[in-house]
Amino acid sequence: MINLNPSACMLRLPDVIKATGLSRSSLYALIQQGKFPKQIQLSPRCVAWLSTDVESWLAERVAAARQAQTA
Repeated sequence: MINLNPSACMLRLPDVIKATGLSRSSLYALIQQGKFPKQIQLSPRCVAWLSTDVESWLAERVAAARQAQTA
């Protein structure tokens, strides 16, 4: 059984674009490069991302930017 965070929800593409500020093509390019969490197939024509995965990715970007500023 998968143990999910109770606050985790599924984000559809427009939500991920809004949260990250990235374009659709940029998101999919980062996924291809292994630099962004992969989407989860919900149905044959529907994908989404776990909100916790997107939040973790954003937190990593913020931490890296702050570390670069102090270096």
